[in-house]
Amino acid sequence: MSHKYEGGCEHIHTHASNEPIDNHTCHCSVCKNVTGQDDTHVVFFNYGDISVDNIAGLKRQPFNANNPNGPLELCTCGECGTPIMLDDKEKRIRVIVPNLMGYNSTQLPATYHAFYDPAAGAAAPSDGRPVYEALRPDFVWPKPG
Repeated sequence: MSHKYEGGCEHIHTHASNEPIDNHTCHCSVCKNVTGQDDTHVVFFNYGDISVDNIAGLKRQPFNANNPNGPLELCTCGECGTPIMLDDKEKRIRVIVPNLMGYNSTQLPATYHAFYDPAAGAAAPSDGRPVYEALRPDFVWPKPG
């Protein structure tokens, strides 16, 4: 069966048919530490909108090493180590990083820049998309599941 958005690896497949609730380029230090990228294309889906075909095959670790009890867990394939998604212990969202998690990033273009801090020394984004110090001002976190 084909779905609108698909990703994962050879051992674990994820998919969504609903649209994401947020789609941005993240400049935060946590994303930089986890991905090794200067900025990270991040896509939030409502928790129930991302399906996983082999949830038992996931290896889970804290997303933020400085906040190991935080709500987000980085889920990787227990067999090959591929990053699969970020899972929210509060069941609000599931997060995909398209270029690392097997998704087609051109299907899910980022609409703004989040967590940009000019004091960090990086050049300001110049692609014309809005730039915010946090998530976009109108973003509302879904209720826990």
